[in-house]
Amino acid sequence: MKASFSHPRPPFAGKWLVAACAAAALILQSGCKPQEDRAQTSAASSPASAEKPVKQEITYFKYPDNPAFDLVYLADKLGYFENTSTRPKYVGKISAPQIIPLVGTGEIDFGSRMVPLVISAIASGADIKVVSAGGETLRDAPHMKYFTRADSGIRGPKDFEGKTVAFNSFGACAEFVTKKYLSQHGVDVSKVNWIVVPDNQSQQALVTKNVDIAIIHPPFSGAAEADPQLHKLWSDWDEDGGLGGMAPYSANGAFARAHPQAVKDFVAAIAKAGNWVNAHPDEARQLTAERLGIDVKLVERYAYVKDLVVTEPPIQYYIDILEQAGKIPKGKVSVKDVYTNEYNPFATKQSQANAATSASRESS
Repeated sequence: MKASFSHPRPPFAGKWLVAACAAAALILQSGCKPQEDRAQTSAASSPASAEKPVKQEITYFKYPDNPAFDLVYLADKLGYFENTSTRPKYVGKISAPQIIPLVGTGEIDFGSRMVPLVISAIASGADIKVVSAGGETLRDAPHMKYFTRADSGIRGPKDFEGKTVAFNSFGACAEFVTKKYLSQHGVDVSKVNWIVVPDNQSQQALVTKNVDIAIIHPPFSGAAEADPQLHKLWSDWDEDGGLGGMAPYSANGAFARAHPQAVKDFVAAIAKAGNWVNAHPDEARQLTAERLGIDVKLVERYAYVKDLVVTEPPIQYYIDILEQAGKIPKGKVSVKDVYTNEYNPFATKQSQANAATSASRESS
């Protein structure tokens, strides 16, 4: 009988062979699966990819880069524009008298100048609106101060007649607040020689006797007050208790309509910066000194309206002045035409809180 060379199959061999064939089939099936499907499957099963944030589109707003202390520069330095939809795009130095006209035309998107300039621009048809409050005038943090030379003999309002007064621009606080105050004290303001001089040059103009009186805003008023050659007369707080000192932020209307979220983020950022200044006055003075390259001892305190929520009395104050001076027709501009708090998240929360309180009182 011929010997057989076949070996008996182990009892588990059949099961092993079936399993191996099944695995091979799975591998082949996976290899034939379209690459796109495999990528989708992988992405769907990856927690990291599921949580990947969507890149936020950034709207850049045009803003002047002036030698001044400003909440926009501060908010930028403190990082308050990070994780928002907007960032500043500085367009270089712009003279103070040009800021509101350029906001009105859209050459820049935001600007900080006094209320009467905005009112006059609106009366002329400019597309502009106040979107947040700004500086607050306090007794120890005035908006502007009045100086003369120590040897000038000028001490009271009547001494202004026949003198040359330097101020930073026509149509703003320095002109209208001063003229109102002088008129209340019997001064004929037509006998005063008014001349525009930038704040950072007014002290020198006074010392060199090119002008007799200078109205100077912070931070430059600090150096003037420390100058022994000069004498401080008074501040705007002494003239109207701070009513005319709010320096708000205005926005170009077309920009605001096209980018409402950017305006909301802008207002929120500078409001946080303003609250930070109020809570950290010394640190704010230090940052001002560093930005302008001046001695911190000469930098005065800044104060800002809480949450930068706009109130109506400072606006009505200037509407009345402009109407009385014949600068705008009576009834041409109303308070509601000038400002809005709709972009201020703090104002929204306050309104909601007030509404809830009123509802609670009515229900009880």
